[in-house]
Amino acid sequence: MEVPPNTDRFYFRQLLSGRDFATSDPIAQQMVNFVYVIGDRSTSECVLIDPAYSVNELLDIVEGEGMRVTGILATHFHADHIGGNLMGHHLEGVATLLDRIDCPVHVQRDETPWVTRTSGLTVDQLVQHSGGDKVRVGDIDITLVHTPGHTPGSQCFHVDGRLVSGDTLFLDGCGRTDFPGSDPAAMYDSLQTLAAMPDGTIVFPGHHYSPPASATIDSIRHNNYVYQPHTKEQWLAMFAGS
Repeated sequence: MEVPPNTDRFYFRQLLSGRDFATSDPIAQQMVNFVYVIGDRSTSECVLIDPAYSVNELLDIVEGEGMRVTGILATHFHADHIGGNLMGHHLEGVATLLDRIDCPVHVQRDETPWVTRTSGLTVDQLVQHSGGDKVRVGDIDITLVHTPGHTPGSQCFHVDGRLVSGDTLFLDGCGRTDFPGSDPAAMYDSLQTLAAMPDGTIVFPGHHYSPPASATIDSIRHNNYVYQPHTKEQWLAMFAGS
C-alpha cells in the first residue's frame, strides 16, 4: 500500500516513540506510540497529535523542518498519549509541552474530566469539542470523529484521505474495553463508524502493533478480526471485557 505523498501544501508526519524520538526511553520503546504532525506548509503552521515522552525533542523535530506548532489534538486521556502517570511511571506530555509553547489543546468534551484528572492540564487549557467539529491548521480542516469505547471521549482525526485512529482501531485489533471509562457496546458502534469511511482511506493507528505502519480501511475491514462478528451481540460475546 502506498501512502499519498505530502503535497506542496499539506504536511503530514508519523513519528514513532523509541525510534524517531525518545530513543533512550525504555517505556517509549516498549509502548511504541505514534505521534502525528499535520500542517500547512504555506503558513508553516501544524498541530501535534498525542505528543508524549520527549516532547521538547518532538518540538525540535517539527521546528527543524520550518513548522510552528499552533495546537495539540488528543485522541484520549491515557498517559502514553498525552502524559501523566502510567503504572507508577510519570510520562512527560502535553503539560510539559505547554511550558515551551502556548497553544490550545483540543479534546472531545466527554474526555475533559479524565484529561484534567490525569494529565496535569486544567479546563481552561482545553478546547472541548463534539464529534463532527473541525479544527483548522492554516487552510487545512481536520474533522474530529467521536469514537467512544476505549475511553468515553476517544476521538479520531480525518483529513486528506487519512484517518488517525488513536487507540480506537489498530491495523489488527482495537483498543481494550476493560479499562476505567471503557464501554464495549460503544466500541462496537465506533468501529462501525470507522468501517463506513470511504474505501482507500488510510488508517494511521496510535501504536505500532503490526509490521506495517498504516493500511487502508477496506483492507482492515477484510482482515482485522474485530470486524468478523456480524452483529453487536456476536461482537459483545467475543470482546466484552477484553
